[in-house]
Parts: sequence; C-alpha cells; structure tokens
Amino acid sequence: FCLDMHTKDALAMGESVERIVQLSAWEESKHYYTAKEIAAIELTEAITVLTDGFVPDKVYAQAAEHFDENELAHLIGAITVINAWNRLSVAARNVPGHYVPGSLG
Repeated sequence: FCLDMHTKDALAMGESVERIVQLSAWEESKHYYTAKEIAAIELTEAITVLTDGFVPDKVYAQAAEHFDENELAHLIGAITVINAWNRLSVAARNVPGHYVPGSLG
C-alpha cells in the first residue's frame, strides 16, 4: 500500500521512473542517488529490518554526517511512522492501487 502511494506521489512531484525503479536495487544502483540519499536509504533499511536488533553505529554515523540533528530526528520519526503505517495497512489487509496522489494532504 505505502510503496504504491509513495511511488504515485513521487511521480506526481516529478521524480524519475529510473530512480524509483532502481530503489529496490539501491545497493547495486548507488550512482542514481546522492551520498545524502544513500545515508537516508541505509538508515531506513536498518530501522525497518533491525537485523542485529539495533541500528549499527556505522549506519547512524553516516546519516549524522549528512543530516543535522533536527533533520535526523525528523528522518527517524518519518521512517518510524511510515513503518507503523505499513504494518497497520498489512494488518488491515488494505489493497494497494487505489491511492490518488495528493488526496491525503
């Protein structure tokens, strides 16, 4: 649900199809993204998956190099809220594909 929603919003705001498509393979497609974007992607993945039960210090430090304290707090908050929305959507068995860009704002 949320991937569909965010993809539609990104396209409506002018994001390129190439960068959206490559996001699922970001590790092999880093040339599509800035260092700051890669830091945000890595932090998002670390918070979402929590493979080691925590966000690795290296990932957090990399994000902290690219985002000031306020930006980092907002980024972590956004990642956490979107993860919660995704889990709620899955639990509620929402069907993707019906979102219209801009309809939530």
